[in-house]
Amino acid sequence: MARKFFVGGNWKCNGTIEEVKKIVTMLNEAEVPSKDVVEVVVSPPFVFLPLVKSLQRPDFQVAAQNCWVRKGGAFTGEISAEMLVNLGIPWVILGHSERRSLLNESNEFVGDKVAYALSLGLKVIACIGETLQQRESGSTMAVVAAQTKAIADKASNWANVVLAYEPVWAIGTGKVATPDQAQEVHLELRKWLHDNVGAEVAATTRIIYGGSVNGANCKELAAQPDIDGFLVGGASLKREFIDIIKSLTVKKSQL
Repeated sequence: MARKFFVGGNWKCNGTIEEVKKIVTMLNEAEVPSKDVVEVVVSPPFVFLPLVKSLQRPDFQVAAQNCWVRKGGAFTGEISAEMLVNLGIPWVILGHSERRSLLNESNEFVGDKVAYALSLGLKVIACIGETLQQRESGSTMAVVAAQTKAIADKASNWANVVLAYEPVWAIGTGKVATPDQAQEVHLELRKWLHDNVGAEVAATTRIIYGGSVNGANCKELAAQPDIDGFLVGGASLKREFIDIIKSLTVKKSQL
C-alpha cells in the first residue's frame, strides 16, 4: 500500500488575527487533491489554534508547534499535551531544529516529548536534521540516526509518527538539498528503521522533507521514491503552499 502524501505547513511565530483569516480563506478556496491521497496539516501559533480549527475546511487538519514533555502543572509558559487533546488538536510538531538549537532541546528530551504526546493519542511530526558543519564533516547519517534512535527508544506507536528530515542548513536560508541529497538521506533513514525498528514500520512510516521547500522545487523533490511529502515553512503562508500540496501528482502510483 502506498504511503499517503503528507504536507505540513509550519507557520512558526507569524501572523495576526487578520493575516490568519486571510491565509485560511485562501486555503479554503483552493482546489486540491482529495484527502484520500494527500493529508494536509497546518500549524499556526498556539494562540490561533482554536480560530484556525474553527474556520478551516474539514479536509485539512491542525497541529501545534510544540508541547510540554509531561503532564501540565507548574511549568510557566508551557502548553501541555493534555491541553491539545482537550482542544481537539490532533497533531503536534516536536523536535524542530529551531527548538533544538535555540532552546537546547536534546535528542533525549525530544524522544521523551514524542513518547508522551503519543501516549495521549496525539499524532507527531518528529523533526530531525544535521547542521552544515555536520554535513561537511560527513556525519549526516550519524546525526540523524542518533536523533531517530532517541525517538525510537521511547516511542512505540509509529503509526502516529511522521518523520520530518530538515537539514538545518536549508531551513529559511533559501538553500535546499538537491533531490538526490534528500533522497539519499530518506532512503538511509528508511533502512535504519528497517534494521532497528522493523520492516513494517520502515515500509509504512512517512518520511517528509523540510528546508526551503517552495512551489518551484517541490515537484522535483516529490518525485523521489522515499520522499513522502513536505514540512513547509515560509511558503506555507503564501499561495504557493497550494502548489506544494498539488505536487503529489508526480507520485503516479498513488493516483
